[in-house]
Amino acid sequence: MTPARKQRLAVVLLVVFGVGLATLLALRAFEGNILFFFSPSQVAAGEAPLDRRFRIGGLVEEGSIHRNAGELAVRFTVTDTARSVTVLYDGLLPNLFREGQGVVAHGRLNDDGVFVADEVLARHDENYMPPEVHEALKRGAESPVGKHYEEQP
Repeated sequence: MTPARKQRLAVVLLVVFGVGLATLLALRAFEGNILFFFSPSQVAAGEAPLDRRFRIGGLVEEGSIHRNAGELAVRFTVTDTARSVTVLYDGLLPNLFREGQGVVAHGRLNDDGVFVADEVLARHDENYMPPEVHEALKRGAESPVGKHYEEQP
């Protein structure tokens, strides 16, 4: 092999290595910032990760909001009409947050299976619902428990 070919081969190998390294670093950066969505049924079934942050969404269950006077901490239940998950949040809730409304919470599960949220988002008008929440509610309504929930006033 001539010296010129050796030099070209070294340059090509160096470029391939550099592109591979850049791709690896980009994938690692994306992995840390991606928040997957899980419905309450998926969380109850154990499909949600225990060691990572994710999003959970659904409707705030009627009569499930509990808070102590003078504290920001709130406990409520999110349902997809089939299953429910308890959510803990310590902070200011959006103005549109209330029972029967759609919400999406960001956080992680604790060891007791309670979702500890660090951010809670409520839908911004009466016609909008995040697509993930809409699909979860539609799947939940197809279950026997969900059908019973929909029939109640």
